[in-house]
Amino acid sequence: MYRIAMCISYNGASFCGWQTQLNLCAVQDIIENALYNFSGFKKTRVVCAGRTDAGVHAVNQVIHFDTDLNREIESWVRGVNSFLPNSISVKWAQFVDNNFHARFSAISRTYFYIIYCSKVRSAIYNELVGWSFYVLDVDLMRNAIDFLVGEHDFSSFRSSQCQSKTPVRTIYNADINRKGPFIVFSITANAFLHHMIRNIVGSLIQVGRGNIDPIRIKELLLAKDRTKGFPTFSPNGLYLMNVEYPSDFHIKENCDNQIFMHF
Repeated sequence: MYRIAMCISYNGASFCGWQTQLNLCAVQDIIENALYNFSGFKKTRVVCAGRTDAGVHAVNQVIHFDTDLNREIESWVRGVNSFLPNSISVKWAQFVDNNFHARFSAISRTYFYIIYCSKVRSAIYNELVGWSFYVLDVDLMRNAIDFLVGEHDFSSFRSSQCQSKTPVRTIYNADINRKGPFIVFSITANAFLHHMIRNIVGSLIQVGRGNIDPIRIKELLLAKDRTKGFPTFSPNGLYLMNVEYPSDFHIKENCDNQIFMHF
């Protein structure tokens, strides 16, 4: 039996999220079906590093699965891709130790949220970015996100459907920058709660619009009460960018984050 890790990239606009659904509309369903066809109709269950919501994209999603099929590693990449739609792609694959786990071995995840600021919505970037009709003050938003760095109870930014046993998470780094009409929010943490990033972005937009002071983000964090927060922002601009693992696993470096350098 072999354990294989894969890096998957996908445009999540047409899928109902990562996790398998009864109507087979999830990214997981599509990948498992591709593995089923590639392996000669053997059912294969996959595990991912981060379960993305409906409409959320991934540049470097890591998965693992077990198989008794003996194929060259390049065959796994090209072969599985031949059974996938254009909106999903296997970027690389490698054999890993049996104690590697795509989710539980990860030590951090990095997400980007991209906001397009314009009086008119973009047809070109439709479903690829979030959209703000309003001009946003990046300096105010940057002051606000500083309060989120560190280990905190993020109950105020947690979906009511969140199934995590604890609302405590550690944010290692958070930043926000303007690139022309785009605002790019990047955040790295040990893990995230359901809708956590989209709820944070929704609150930061209120800061950027001047509706609330940056200190309000700290007050909201301390309140530990989702009902005191702001609406969840669109999933369209959210991207899983990178998953980090201990060096002992020798997981390949994800090196194409530069596709977003123009933002």
